[in-house]
Amino acid sequence: MVTNRELHDGREDGLEPLAPLDPAAVGDFGELLEAMAQTAFSGRQLGEAYKVLLEMVRDPDCFVVATFSGAMSVAKMGLVICRMIEAGMVDAVVTTGALMAHGLTEGLGLTHYKVRPGMCDRELYEKGYNRVYDTLEMEKNLNEVERFVAKALDTMDLDRPWGSAAFCHAVGAVLAEQSDQPSILGSAHHRRVPVYVPAFTDSELGLDVAIRAMIRARQQGAEVEREPWSFPPSYNPFLDLLDFGRRITAQKKLGIFTIGGGVPRNWAQQVGPFCDLIDYRTGIDVGQPRFAYGIRICPEPVHWGGLSGCTYAEGVSWGKFLPPEEGGRFAEVHADATVAWPLLIAAALRAL
Repeated sequence: MVTNRELHDGREDGLEPLAPLDPAAVGDFGELLEAMAQTAFSGRQLGEAYKVLLEMVRDPDCFVVATFSGAMSVAKMGLVICRMIEAGMVDAVVTTGALMAHGLTEGLGLTHYKVRPGMCDRELYEKGYNRVYDTLEMEKNLNEVERFVAKALDTMDLDRPWGSAAFCHAVGAVLAEQSDQPSILGSAHHRRVPVYVPAFTDSELGLDVAIRAMIRARQQGAEVEREPWSFPPSYNPFLDLLDFGRRITAQKKLGIFTIGGGVPRNWAQQVGPFCDLIDYRTGIDVGQPRFAYGIRICPEPVHWGGLSGCTYAEGVSWGKFLPPEEGGRFAEVHADATVAWPLLIAAALRAL
């Protein structure tokens, strides 16, 4: 049976029309992304992310948290982070220790190399080549990083508890003083942008600090050889948690820019539920911070049920984000960050 349908044009229902992308009419990255926003699939996602990013960083009331995970410094994306910090696009960074450690390799003027096809991983180990997919990190590089970390630790009061933000600040200060190479922690130090590494012990930096604590204990007369596991550093991750909460609850509006997912993404986002629980369980009203802007570049799909694939809409149910009807502006790009991220930032830098 054929029903009588009233066929609509689309415009009469207020739908937004699309437009063909003409590469001959594009003059710069910004124009390209604006044109991509009128296309479909991942291209439209990236174009819409550009709009949200500009709105977020131009909002004078917005405090922007950037979270980075994955081997982005090994993938030579470290300077992208530096330029974001230098341009004032980022007010706080939450990341992994591995990303910071490999970023120090760049900051010290050291080199990563391409993996040559056919190279054997066992032979790579014997030569001190650590493989990250298609790229090599030298064990010699990491030894240089450890020596540099020791210099930074010498500037800290290690007899008092410290968090990763204090450690990153100390490393950034020494970098700014001793190296003219651009670096993530150096740029963060110059702009006074705190850098938090919530899973600090899951990294080369964490291992370096643990071993340095053993060496320091030995220098102070302890019999480290008998039980080397009994000399923990005075690192306290709760100092980071509380410092981040203090900063976030002092802001008028919040935005988040995320590459990948994992611990950095969730640690930054959980500040909303944390504040809700403080109020609910203690009666102390610290506010209800919610992210009003969000841009995420991550290829992880939703249907695996993992954290890194979860949407901003899902985050609304946890009290992490403002829903769209209350002003939430979000964009999610399901793509390889090494492809999409540089395009997005190159355009934004020219627009600001």
